[in-house]
Amino acid sequence: MKSGLLLLATLPIAAYAQDSIAVNTSDQYPNTFSSGSANIQKFDNKARKFNDWSVSIGGGPAFMAFADVTSFYDKEVNWGWNAYASIDKQISHTFGLSLQYSMGKTNQKAKLPNNPAAGIGTAWTEFNQISLLGDVNFSNLLRRVDNKSPYRWALHGYLGGGFMGYKTELIDSDNSRWNVSPARIPIMIDQKLNITSFFMQAGVGLKYNVSKLIDIEARMMYINSFDEEFDGGGEGRALETPAGDRINYNLINDTYSDAMMTFNLGLSFKLGKHQNHLAWHDPLQEIYYRTHILENTSTELVVCEKGDNDNDGVCDDWDRELNTPSGARVDGSGVALDMDLDGVIDLYDKCVTVAGSADNNGCPN
Repeated sequence: MKSGLLLLATLPIAAYAQDSIAVNTSDQYPNTFSSGSANIQKFDNKARKFNDWSVSIGGGPAFMAFADVTSFYDKEVNWGWNAYASIDKQISHTFGLSLQYSMGKTNQKAKLPNNPAAGIGTAWTEFNQISLLGDVNFSNLLRRVDNKSPYRWALHGYLGGGFMGYKTELIDSDNSRWNVSPARIPIMIDQKLNITSFFMQAGVGLKYNVSKLIDIEARMMYINSFDEEFDGGGEGRALETPAGDRINYNLINDTYSDAMMTFNLGLSFKLGKHQNHLAWHDPLQEIYYRTHILENTSTELVVCEKGDNDNDGVCDDWDRELNTPSGARVDGSGVALDMDLDGVIDLYDKCVTVAGSADNNGCPN
């Protein structure tokens, strides 16, 4: 009996407290409590507010900085170059991923400390790289939420790795030179691009939001090859000669991994139809900004602008029944209650829990 009364009590709410917008198919989105006044849309891929794809290009100087044969010799800088292109995907407002291709060439020099006859060895390294790069937006990660102004500068940090191929050559005046008799050739390495030549890179960049389509960036990267041959010093750490072993270029500094530095100026072209890119959006900052606007607005919030003409306690702005009889109980949308669903509202129904006819005041005949 009790369960039956409970079901009977909930039926009017389910039947009458509904939105005026009917949902007839599975692809429509219900607008339940607003009668169509709220801006509601399905949360799917088409409802995204931001662009999150971009294409980047850039280039600049490159230097063999941490190696045996370096680009900085005798207070002289031996300039190299590099260039990159990447496809960038912003995962969140603080993190993104880039698939990047890089290429370039470094120039470097060194002198063997125990072989004056070799003179100054001159080397070069040509490289090409494919890598996956993680991008952390520190400006969004550490931004103060009480900063209500939009920002156009952002500090980024990069960390990633990949595979590379490279060619090197080193020429000096002794064993590493072109000569026929005795036969001598420069030190050469030809490392093909494959999984045996893994490298890692890390760096920082400063981006400026030029427009909704373009960002400009200054970037500095540290690239560790994990190879001792990357600087052009050859494969061995000692050189066999008729007079005995002589140290090779790879022992000028007793390290086993050569690394270079690149300094780039680049452009990012933001793809998509939206006004803003996700990398330039801070959701917390937006919330605080909008809260600040509401708190400091000079216009008072008007509630029940059209009044309540039928005095049922429901404003006419969202009252679905504007002429409710005086004294009738109503649901949240201003519709008079009819508990037994017999078409006679409870105000006039003398048998509220039993369905009847209108001719008999809502009671069974």
